Amino acid sequence: MTESPGPRKEPEPADPPGLLDLEVGKVANGGFCVARHEGRVVFVRHALPGERVRARVTERTKNFLRADAVEILSASPDRVQAPCPFAGPGRCGGCDWQHASLPAQRRLKAAVVEEQLERVAGIKRQVTVEEVPFPEGTGDTGDTENAEARPGPGLGWRTRVQFAAVDGTIGLRRHRSHDIEPIDECLIAHPGVEEMGIERKRWPGATSVEGIVSATTGDRVVSLKGRRNARVPRLDVPVRLVRKGAPQQGPVPYVREEVSGRLFQVSGSGFWQVHPGAAPLLAEAVLDALAPRLGEIAVDLYCGAGLFTAHLAERVGPEGLVVGVESDGQAVRDAKHNLRDLPQAAVERGQVEEVLPTLEFGVAAGTERTQAKRGGGHHRGSRVRGADLVVLDPPRAGAGREVVERIAALATRKIAYVSCDPATLARDLAYFGERGWTLESFRAFDAFPMTQHVECLATLVKG
Repeated sequence: MTESPGPRKEPEPADPPGLLDLEVGKVANGGFCVARHEGRVVFVRHALPGERVRARVTERTKNFLRADAVEILSASPDRVQAPCPFAGPGRCGGCDWQHASLPAQRRLKAAVVEEQLERVAGIKRQVTVEEVPFPEGTGDTGDTENAEARPGPGLGWRTRVQFAAVDGTIGLRRHRSHDIEPIDECLIAHPGVEEMGIERKRWPGATSVEGIVSATTGDRVVSLKGRRNARVPRLDVPVRLVRKGAPQQGPVPYVREEVSGRLFQVSGSGFWQVHPGAAPLLAEAVLDALAPRLGEIAVDLYCGAGLFTAHLAERVGPEGLVVGVESDGQAVRDAKHNLRDLPQAAVERGQVEEVLPTLEFGVAAGTERTQAKRGGGHHRGSRVRGADLVVLDPPRAGAGREVVERIAALATRKIAYVSCDPATLARDLAYFGERGWTLESFRAFDAFPMTQHVECLATLVKG
């Protein structure tokens, strides 16, 4: 009796050659464009939609390939010469779109956001990515006496730059690699960072060096990570130093950031928007979206140093209440300092998913004065209500289902969701949709020119 040969196995696809001639299709999330080779998807960097390129394969998986366009056979009209000498295939991975004009970059980002909203959240929405202007006197607006020193369009905006260091040499990581590209200048870095001269010094014992400058006050801090005996070179301008992971002698150095006439203290390498125009623009956009009313209750999740908390507190007035929630201890200390003149603002420390269930809001009988308590009873004679408004600005991973469900149950009027990741934003908008919240308005901002990143603001109302 002859044994059955069993089910026939399809042959594994042969590995493609190292160089591929590709017709480049649409843009994809992550700074790539999509092409195909013998039925396999190829994610191509340094290309633009509609181009024909010769690409070097950089990574092979069972389902797709990654590649770098190393020769442009037919160029897009949107292609420009990359301004940075360190950009390009196999080099610095910090900028994804230096080879595209600024208007084209914004169209590419808009296409990514639209695709994520429709595919993940089932929301069909036309998106325009808005330019983020530099506040007067803080960037490439002509305030520098020496015109040759002004950064070009889309450059000179990054006020916080984290450099890698290997054997004392400073550089930036290559794409999807721990290797560094040694550099002596970063064109997207704010001039105040470049004036320190970080890239032009030796840093023995350091593993990373972050240069931080306030575009509004000129304050500078350098955050150093590495061996305990890592040496700090003499920089070109005075700075204050933070050694990450080591005990700090005295108060943690900070920079002061001015927004709408209010100063915010941000210690060490704490979170702040890196584009000088992003914080004021986002604060204004959130206020426009939520339209806070006197006496309302608002919650600011992942509040950082209190940017949105402060602006909301000013709008709801002394009879209102704003509660910020933040897990980082230093950020909480900064926020409490920044909100010290606003008694209607409070900050709770903890993970958002842990703090949200403990928040209770009450309105004392016979008065409009609002009060909040965690994990305890309410003031005698009070009635409980939810928060009128919620704003959240989570890290790139997004809020997630658990937090979304708690927000959806807490908020009563509007939710403003600020996000730097279209994929996780779309996922969370789908979760909100399941809980009866619908998208009222959507804005996107080019807060990270030359890169794939885009800042979004989604405003939701109860459907």
